[in-house]
Amino acid sequence: MNILVIHGPNLNMLGKRDEKHYGSFTQDELYQEIADYFEHIEFSFFQSNHEGELIDVVQQAEEDNYDAILINPGAYTHTSIALRDALELVSLLKVEVHLSNIEEREAFRQIDYIKDVCHMRFMGKKIDSYIEAIKYIEHSIM
Repeated sequence: MNILVIHGPNLNMLGKRDEKHYGSFTQDELYQEIADYFEHIEFSFFQSNHEGELIDVVQQAEEDNYDAILINPGAYTHTSIALRDALELVSLLKVEVHLSNIEEREAFRQIDYIKDVCHMRFMGKKIDSYIEAIKYIEHSIM
């Protein structure tokens, strides 16, 4: 199984962001924890602060033969119709993930343009949100 993990803007700054919402781990530590927990799964990790780059990667995912997309769109969750549209075009299993619970945060963060084009959403449990999401992907594909 090959899962594409996509991270949106500012997730490269994990470890420097508000620990209450995001934890104290870095993005690389998050990636390593995922890879160590799921040794039998191949992961490709991609992060960008640029909307167009994220869209390009989503649009290419089927041709690159991924089995699923796990996406934390970061702030684009609340703003990007373009990223939403790209995800809608892809027929792969798509799972949205967030470190914090966006439904319990500021009003502007409660807007989620991505959730209705993904099969499932996991949030509010920091790294465990990712673990639960990948277990969901495993169960859905097998």
